[in-house]
Amino acid sequence: MHLGLRLFFAFMAITGLAAFFVLRVFVTEIKPSVREVMEDVMVDSANLLAEVAAPELAALPAGQPLGDGPFARAVRQYAQREVDVKIWGLRKTTLDLRVLVTDGSGTVVFDSGTPAATGQDYSRWRDVLLTLRGEYGARTTRQGTGDETSVMHVAAPVRADGRTVGALVLAKPLSSIMPFVERAEHKVLWAGVLLLGLSLAIGVAVTLWAVQAVRRLRAYAQAVGAEEDGPRRAPPAPPALGGELGELARAMDRMRERLEGREQLEHHIRALTHELKTPLAGIRGAAELLQDDLPPADRERFVQQVDTQAQRLQAIVEQMLELSKLESLQTLQVRTPVDLHALAREVAEAHGAGDRLRLPAVPAVVPGDAERLRLALSNLMANALAHAPPGSAWDVDVTLDEAGHQLVWSLRDHGPGVPAYAMPRLGERFFSTGEGRGSGLGLAIVRQVVWLHGGTLRFEAARPGLRVRLVLPRAP
Repeated sequence: MHLGLRLFFAFMAITGLAAFFVLRVFVTEIKPSVREVMEDVMVDSANLLAEVAAPELAALPAGQPLGDGPFARAVRQYAQREVDVKIWGLRKTTLDLRVLVTDGSGTVVFDSGTPAATGQDYSRWRDVLLTLRGEYGARTTRQGTGDETSVMHVAAPVRADGRTVGALVLAKPLSSIMPFVERAEHKVLWAGVLLLGLSLAIGVAVTLWAVQAVRRLRAYAQAVGAEEDGPRRAPPAPPALGGELGELARAMDRMRERLEGREQLEHHIRALTHELKTPLAGIRGAAELLQDDLPPADRERFVQQVDTQAQRLQAIVEQMLELSKLESLQTLQVRTPVDLHALAREVAEAHGAGDRLRLPAVPAVVPGDAERLRLALSNLMANALAHAPPGSAWDVDVTLDEAGHQLVWSLRDHGPGVPAYAMPRLGERFFSTGEGRGSGLGLAIVRQVVWLHGGTLRFEAARPGLRVRLVLPRAP
């Protein structure tokens, strides 16, 4: 499973469980909280009405109902009131309080409900029983199969002259508060859905950010670890990341720098050692033969062989030093307009082949370093001089790309060309197609110089010969 999916599922699992339990607590606490608030209000109301009913209940003969006294009339008038109010957006059109009054024995002497319970013995009900004992009495009685059919009863003692003469009970059906409970539950549920949606969006954003950061770090590690043929390229810059991933990227970059120098040195040493074996073996063999008494012609031939191999060793060392200097650079510090035709003419004359170079009338000016471009052209022409037939022409061609931002300067010789299998390896260090011809470093130097100028080096079969294209940025 991908890292992004793992992070996303883990985030959603944690958030989902947390949201589930939080919402469950909220939803399960709404109804009890509303009941607690309603009970608190009913306690206040019951005690207030108990004070109003106390004088009439104290003067009531034993076994007689309250009848049509002021208290009874006031309660009946309350029940007959017409109301139409909105409470926080919910409409209320009925008055739901039921008022019961019992005497000191628990017999109902007044009931505003329909049908009335006047004359019934309520002394066994919890609310009346506890209240007549001097304790707080309340109960909830279910009259159907659901919570909405439950009725809450709250009782308050009716006192006169310091003694309890009865109990006043307020009853209110829970169905009157269910709209408020349902609305609160809906709000909480919708808030939960919104929270989950927001958590999902945040989870996706955090996952994408983390995955993107890890992918950038992975791409950087892959770019560092990738093996490339041809010249050494500029090392990729570590991704600009924050936190621990940024520290890891910088640590990897420091490790890359240390390993890169060591690996490059080992590679150069192995390649140089391999290339030095042949001329050293030739020199050693000629030296051993020169120790014998040889005819003058043979001695001259072996001395010439020693000189040739020594020159080859010198060329390898010098070119290796030049390539190492070029590879130590990441970019050119100074760029000035350079005329490639003029440089090519100077280099060809220095090689004694000025009459073999055929230049076009199209100008070829590029921004760059004249000395390093001269080095590249010198190695390019030395390679052509080593492989092309004596006296054959070198054709130079200049073209522009479609956008006109790059100049393509190409040099073609009329030699035997390069086999197809060897074409992809041209420009590698110490790769040569001819036995004993050159050091195999000339085209590697050309490639590195072109790369430092922001260009590319291409090779094409010319039939006959080889065409080498230098694709360079064009001067404004």
